[in-house]
Amino acid sequence: MAKGRRQAVRGPAYMFNARSSSLSLEEERFLDAAEYGNIPVVRKMLEELPELNVNCVDYMGQNALQLANDYKKLSMQCKDFVVGLLDLCRNTEEVEAILNGDIDLNPSNGLHERPNLIRLKLAIKYELKKFVAHPNCQQQLLSIWYENLSGLRQQTTAVKFLVVLGVAIGLPFLAMVYWIAPCSKLGKIMRGPFLKFVAHAASFTIFLGLLVMNAADRFEGTKLLPNMTIKDHPNQLFRMKTTPFTWMEMLIISWVIGMIWAECKEIWSQGPREYLLEPWNLLDFGMLAIFVASFIARFMAFWHAYEAQSYVDKNLEHLVNATLPLDVNYYNLARINWIPSDPQLISEGLYAIAVVLSFSRIAYILPANESFGPLQISLGRTVKDIFKFMVIFIMVFVAFMIGMFNLYSYYLGAKQNDAFTTVEESFKTLFWAIFGLSEVKSVVINNGHKFIENIGYVLYGVYNVTMVIVLLNMLIAMINSSFQEIEDDADVEWKFARAKLWFSYFEEGRTLPVPFNLVPSPKSVIFLVLKIKYLLLLVLQGHKTDLKGDAELNEVGLIVSLLGSLLSLFHLSHGQKLNKSSPSQTRYQKCSTSVMVNVKVIICVLQKIMKRLIKRYVLKAQIDKESDEVNEGELKEIKQDISSLRYELLEEKSHNTEDLAELVRKLGEKLSINPKDQQTLPGSPTLS
Repeated sequence: MAKGRRQAVRGPAYMFNARSSSLSLEEERFLDAAEYGNIPVVRKMLEELPELNVNCVDYMGQNALQLANDYKKLSMQCKDFVVGLLDLCRNTEEVEAILNGDIDLNPSNGLHERPNLIRLKLAIKYELKKFVAHPNCQQQLLSIWYENLSGLRQQTTAVKFLVVLGVAIGLPFLAMVYWIAPCSKLGKIMRGPFLKFVAHAASFTIFLGLLVMNAADRFEGTKLLPNMTIKDHPNQLFRMKTTPFTWMEMLIISWVIGMIWAECKEIWSQGPREYLLEPWNLLDFGMLAIFVASFIARFMAFWHAYEAQSYVDKNLEHLVNATLPLDVNYYNLARINWIPSDPQLISEGLYAIAVVLSFSRIAYILPANESFGPLQISLGRTVKDIFKFMVIFIMVFVAFMIGMFNLYSYYLGAKQNDAFTTVEESFKTLFWAIFGLSEVKSVVINNGHKFIENIGYVLYGVYNVTMVIVLLNMLIAMINSSFQEIEDDADVEWKFARAKLWFSYFEEGRTLPVPFNLVPSPKSVIFLVLKIKYLLLLVLQGHKTDLKGDAELNEVGLIVSLLGSLLSLFHLSHGQKLNKSSPSQTRYQKCSTSVMVNVKVIICVLQKIMKRLIKRYVLKAQIDKESDEVNEGELKEIKQDISSLRYELLEEKSHNTEDLAELVRKLGEKLSINPKDQQTLPGSPTLS
């Protein structure tokens, strides 16, 4: 089928080309994938078909690389084209026509009438940064961002800060009002992207505050030393004092559960593939997974301690001086005597990692600020450079680590220190050598084996030169290059990153921040009932529909209306009359006709707008071409002007030459007359 399609597109020239007729089916598929830029298919075919001829050519004699280069140039031209269309927009209607793309056939649900911005979503997905950062596009985004709060846009930073502070303080009250009355005026304001962003940012700030306050009792040092045990009553085991969750930790757990629920809803709305393509989602997933693992390990430690305490309560009246089984007595020991794999120790280690990742999540909201946004983008690009660099770094590091271990593994106890005698010591020594914290005596052997020692000196020196002088400086150069690229185009990069951040809050839903999203609102209950009802109707009618998100619930009425109108037209075309006596059918038909008319009107308006914009673009391109190129008539005119100027200069030169000759003649005559006049002047002295 694909081969026939290619032949139809290629036209008659394909039939007269003998070389392309020898292409196999795999080569046809390979060229198809290369022609349309389907990189995954090309990569898969190269991996699975080693005998594939990558130098095969199409009917025009082009191979896959040439096709890819041609389409890459075409891709750049398309990017310039869409930016040029935005440049030529003269009003908001034209900007909306470009950004919204196809018309939104979903009827308004009465709660909002926000543009769908389909083409802007695609621009963000494919990173068309100049298109997204265009002033017309940013103006449209700003109007949506401050939805229902248009007056706040012109306010000063101090006023905006007071609004943010007020939302943070009154967050429980605002959540309660939205839960009770989502369609009220305050509820509509809460659904606005700006206030939604502020509410979620305030909620996350409170979560970070809880993480800090959870360790507040140890700011000046813990009172419970590792070799100490404390109890609330004599028969209590020590671990029953340390393993139960505190009220602060219960609040942290509620926030974590709320964030997990929010991530689940995001996976459902975006799909697993789109979710995993976003780096911030991976950070959230890792952070929440580590938190959950930490809480599970902590609960396991508490459960084991509780079982040991139950044994004590059942079998012993007094714990003092009592002989306990080893597995029960373990939970009465001080921290210094715990085994390294104790669940509570594992929980504390995982919790520390999760806290670090939680604070790094602050970088997600930095693009909202003009000053911190470019810095955050540069930091992200730096992290990418480090990951690229780590490939070479790990190769060199592992090579020297294994080499030095093989050299010194036989000299355990015969060196001034244990460096390189085990794999762990080799890793530590070489890692800290990067920062200059390892000593040269690490390669010295006490028993005088100079050959081994000299090889150690050489390898250790080569390692330091390679890692510190070459690779680290190369990493610094890569980071400087990335930072300079961001700095050269800082405004475009920042506006693109800010648009991505804003767009995540444009979607309907997820209004209540964590942990208030755990309480189902009446609106959610109504949508759930409607969804269940719709699913039951589909089951009863035997239809299969892919259902995703709350937005598709609003399409049900329109789909039924469109089907009804099509059925009506079908019956009318076959001469069948509808039952006019039924008021419901009459109302149904009017609604269907109204929807179809509105759709046709919108399509006509969009077509006119796009034709107008494309006409402006073509005229502008022609004007630019004419202004850049010099035609043959203009060249002839320039030649004539130069020739006339030349003749004028020659004529003027001849006139000037004649005048100069006349002046010289007159000056000569004057000089010849003056001596005669001096001889005949009266009173002139005579020579004796």
